[in-house]
Amino acid sequence: MADRQNWTVSSGRALQGELEIPGDKSVSHRAVMLAALADGVSTIDGFLEGEDTRATAAIFSQLGVRIETPSPSRRVVHGVGVDGLRAPSAPLDCGNAGTGMRLLSGLLAAQAFDSTLVGDESLSRRPMRRVIDPLSRMGARIESEAGGLPPLRIRGGQTIRGMDYTLEVASAQVKSAVLLAGLYAEGETVVREPHPTRDYTERMLTAFGVDIEFSPGHARLRGGQRLRATDIAVPADFSSAAFFMVAASIVPGSELRLRAVGLNPRRTGLLIALRAMGADIVEENRSEHGGEPVADLVVRHAPLHGIEVPVEIVPDMIDEFPALFVAAACAEGRTTVRGAAELRVKESDRLASMATGLRALGIRVDETADGATVLGGQIGSGEVHSHDDHRIAMAFSVAAQRASGPVRILDVANVATSFPGYDALAQGIGFGAFTAT
Repeated sequence: MADRQNWTVSSGRALQGELEIPGDKSVSHRAVMLAALADGVSTIDGFLEGEDTRATAAIFSQLGVRIETPSPSRRVVHGVGVDGLRAPSAPLDCGNAGTGMRLLSGLLAAQAFDSTLVGDESLSRRPMRRVIDPLSRMGARIESEAGGLPPLRIRGGQTIRGMDYTLEVASAQVKSAVLLAGLYAEGETVVREPHPTRDYTERMLTAFGVDIEFSPGHARLRGGQRLRATDIAVPADFSSAAFFMVAASIVPGSELRLRAVGLNPRRTGLLIALRAMGADIVEENRSEHGGEPVADLVVRHAPLHGIEVPVEIVPDMIDEFPALFVAAACAEGRTTVRGAAELRVKESDRLASMATGLRALGIRVDETADGATVLGGQIGSGEVHSHDDHRIAMAFSVAAQRASGPVRILDVANVATSFPGYDALAQGIGFGAFTAT
């Protein structure tokens, strides 16, 4: 699908069936990183076969880590220990992976060798100052383009010092970068957040035997620890499941079962919001995979109504807002979002991208600096731009299922970064045709 630039998506039928959603991208990134730093051999099952996560795995191969792929979605990682990475002979290409670049900047800032992190055109427009600044306070030397943009040139051989740091803006990626640098730091590293964010890194460090203390909004670890190899089962990605949760909620007659979806409590704000809007979503077969809670989600169509999204759950649904905006467009009344300024610095300005696209399809959206109000109504036919953002592209394919005519979505190639095969999977359970143009 990487060579498809645009989709024209039609409405389909009631959505029915069971879906195996690809593995969680956030967990896949971290599993490869920590397995590479561990002593011993780790097996990762459920690894996301997306371009972002493959880029991270390829980077660790460049850093001297042997990674085998005995079958799709499985990786066997021969860890080299925290001090075993080797200097790369070329720049390290993160592709479209903001998670990869930000976490790697923390990890590589503590190495003895120089390295350079590069990305694709979209990633090269994303600000990295918020991760450069705290790492610099720890002793890192990171040079960037004007405005803190990639490439990032990281100078090796620096002494990294632990610190007590309060994030200015809640960000799991920045927190994770500081904690990964903290593994190599002299003394103790403490990270505090204005609002709790996802704790994937903390849970994964625990799984690899690191002594880390964490609670919502707070994490503490001491430098100099080693990691023990372990086997990881990656749960299905909640952000990828989000599009099908919304689609089944808004298309009459639908009933979908989404298998073994990761339900990290710092990730499930959308679930809370959709239920508040009247969605019928039931959790079954709860269990735990690699320290992460999982469950089947059974989603049935239900009439939705607008809500004021509670500000306290906004950090727990920052990647799911494109899907939520589509649910809001199909709900009766107004849905208001506040406290979501973070959306303006994702792969695209997601507030502006969703507002502009929904307006093009006939939905009233009033933007604010940190949110928007969406007035539900009939979605029309039209053309929208994804701005090279995979989640925007998938969200408008969901909107097309309730549209009065086809929706043309421009620049969809990046969908493969997080959800390879999305179009085929969607059509298999009842979405209308995805015509590549």
